[in-house]
Amino acid sequence: QVQLVESGGGLVQPGGSLRLSCAASGSIFRLYAMGWYRQAPGKQRELVATITNGGSTNYADSVRGRFTISRDNAKNTVYLQMNSLKPEDTAVYYCNAEVATVQAIIYPRDYWGQGTQVTVSS
Repeated sequence: QVQLVESGGGLVQPGGSLRLSCAASGSIFRLYAMGWYRQAPGKQRELVATITNGGSTNYADSVRGRFTISRDNAKNTVYLQMNSLKPEDTAVYYCNAEVATVQAIIYPRDYWGQGTQVTVSS
């Protein structure tokens, strides 16, 4: 099927930077929109940023200007560059991808990564 492998999470100090990566693999026919979501303790999962296969981006107001989402279609990978990190950015970050598989070319669906912990603390 499809697997999303995330990397780059960890512990950083306020004001620091971190880059998350998410590589999609498996029987991929075509990747469409990809994005990042996060869920902080006691809060609902929220959208952080998305990027279409055409390169159009969308950001949550709380991260706009600090985070940058990008993708490398040759590597089936989406990135999230996080700068000027704040303690309130602490959350589990989840990678999402809309994928049409070889087995279901006409029926693309969302796939999720396992999530990676980002902790911003001094």
